Amino acid sequence: MPVYRKHGKPEYTFDFQLCGRRFFGPTGTSNKRQAERILEQKRQEARATLKTAASFTAEGPMTLEIATSRYWHEVGQHLANSDNYFRFLGWLLGHFGKHLTLDRITDSKVAAMVSKRRADGVSNATVNRTATVPLRGIMTRAKKTWKVPVADIDWSRHLLKEPKERVREASVDEEKRLMAAMRDDYAPAVRFAILTGCRRMEIVDLTWARVDFFGKTFTIVGKGEKTRMLPMTDAVYDLLWALRGHHSTGVFTYVAKRTSKQLGLIRGERYPITMEGFKTAWRRHRAKSGVENFRFHDTRHTAATRTLRTGNMKVVQRMLGHEDIATTAKYAHAMIEDMRVAMEAANHTGSPTGRGKKASSKLKDKKKSA
Repeated sequence: MPVYRKHGKPEYTFDFQLCGRRFFGPTGTSNKRQAERILEQKRQEARATLKTAASFTAEGPMTLEIATSRYWHEVGQHLANSDNYFRFLGWLLGHFGKHLTLDRITDSKVAAMVSKRRADGVSNATVNRTATVPLRGIMTRAKKTWKVPVADIDWSRHLLKEPKERVREASVDEEKRLMAAMRDDYAPAVRFAILTGCRRMEIVDLTWARVDFFGKTFTIVGKGEKTRMLPMTDAVYDLLWALRGHHSTGVFTYVAKRTSKQLGLIRGERYPITMEGFKTAWRRHRAKSGVENFRFHDTRHTAATRTLRTGNMKVVQRMLGHEDIATTAKYAHAMIEDMRVAMEAANHTGSPTGRGKKASSKLKDKKKSA
């Protein structure tokens, strides 16, 4: 029977099959008529569930609502920037409407989408990252993985040109000026960034539990909660060793300048640095240093470029925590410059190439005199 009482139980249980699947559970009532009404509700819910499931695997046209939902579960939620990606997918749904099918998203509609996003006053990179690239990901997966019909889109026409990311390295003099201007309690965090290439959040979140002086290593928690272990150089070891005892958990701390009951601060006591506090300290004291056109992220560029000069691309990739070495390739200019210097030195130190030129010149002179 669709509704029944289990032995010794006053409440009714519903139990039915639909399209080969069994649905059952408690109704929460001991009244049979109420139990039968609940049974009908459960049947309607089951039909809706099966319809949604069928649309997920259908080979016919798929709505954008189903596509974004499926893409989120299969891809989006596993990305390092998953929170942002959820918003990107929501924007696409709001722009196109959830009932539009993928086969009706044409080049014309994509161009209109790009125009609409640009009208928000954002950069080309933001348009690409928040709208065009997520939509391309959905459409490509729908075509190649889900095997559902989609329109033929020429994505190269819709991706906007982006300026190449600059690589700004601090000179030795600029580094000295930055450190001299920095507030004493924040200076170690900035120095650590220049030595290791760690991101600001990675520095803020570093705790003593992840610092191993015996093994001379420390563990960073990066984007997407991914961890990487880095070795301590002598300079990093000395820097961290000097910070022991400032706080029980936080490695990098600041000294409270005033007492605040609201914030739980006592003047003169040390507390772990915060993201906002670090940003403010950097902005104020970087300006005082007089170093122009230098952002905090440029400390990462500085560490990477300097390391590449004495190491290799794979080392820098692991140090920075890049998944794709192509991301690290922007620092290749350091290797090119070193190659140029080495080649110039070779051509001025009596290299075989240089001797060859002299010998050829002498031979031509002999021919002319003959």
